[in-house]
Amino acid sequence: MTQFNLLRLILLTCLLFITPLSQASDEPVKRLQAFLQSSKSLTADFKQVLINEAGKPYQTSSGIFYLQRPGKFRWDYLKPFQQEIVSTSGKVWFYDTDLAQVTIKNLDESVGSTPALLLSGNVSLEDNFTMKDQGSDGDMQWIKLLPKNQESSFKYILIGLNKGQLSGMELSDNFGQLTRIYFSNLLLNPPIKPTVFEFKVPDGVDVFSN
Repeated sequence: MTQFNLLRLILLTCLLFITPLSQASDEPVKRLQAFLQSSKSLTADFKQVLINEAGKPYQTSSGIFYLQRPGKFRWDYLKPFQQEIVSTSGKVWFYDTDLAQVTIKNLDESVGSTPALLLSGNVSLEDNFTMKDQGSDGDMQWIKLLPKNQESSFKYILIGLNKGQLSGMELSDNFGQLTRIYFSNLLLNPPIKPTVFEFKVPDGVDVFSN
């Protein structure tokens, strides 16, 4: 997975940390509001699919996702390659086991100014996005987020809810690629050991720090 795709994934993660919506007017947005307000922690299995500008999937990966508000998350990629993305205390660690390489970044440097602002919790979702109900696809209810900042690196973000729970996310960037993530076996507000969000650099790997 390229560093660019990893950063897009972090952007998706940051949406789970944003402040609750204010004065939501339609039912799907209200359900998203309720989910965000109730989600202090969660764990889930995930499948991530990258789709090129021709509309064809070219990379699929899967693993386990952990989140704890504020500011802690972990993506453990298990297939087809092992990778780890761990965030805590304003830092993000990218560990690629095949390359034996760890990259450490400040969270704001990794996700750009707008996602970092959202992550800080100082602004509402409505300040940065226009939200639209995208209707339902089976049991999935979709909300579309259009960035108000014209210089944003992405076109839109979709958040899918199934019975009020996070079930899928999609991000479309300005390069014609889509990142789709499907969640399953989601547990809301489980106890998560603090060590899950600790990262110890393995012996013998190259470390790059920004």
